[in-house]
Amino acid sequence: MTNRPNGTLYLGVTSDLARRSWEHREGVADGFTKRYGLKRLVFAERHDDICVAIQRERNMKHWPRAWKVHLILAENPNWDDLYDRLA
Repeated sequence: MTNRPNGTLYLGVTSDLARRSWEHREGVADGFTKRYGLKRLVFAERHDDICVAIQRERNMKHWPRAWKVHLILAENPNWDDLYDRLA
């Protein structure tokens, strides 16, 4: 999640991406995303194993910002909000 292209980034794990993205967009839960206005879903990965997803999140949280931006740009060069594409 981010607030704008090249803006503040947030990483998280969820079993329901559509619901969680909606919660961030609507500011339902207090916290980091609400404080910084992070409402734009710009990247997501699907994992069938929650343990793999959690490990990937932990690894990515330690990555340099440039690596995260590169990953986003490779999949979503315009930093489009992907929320409406969720099924």
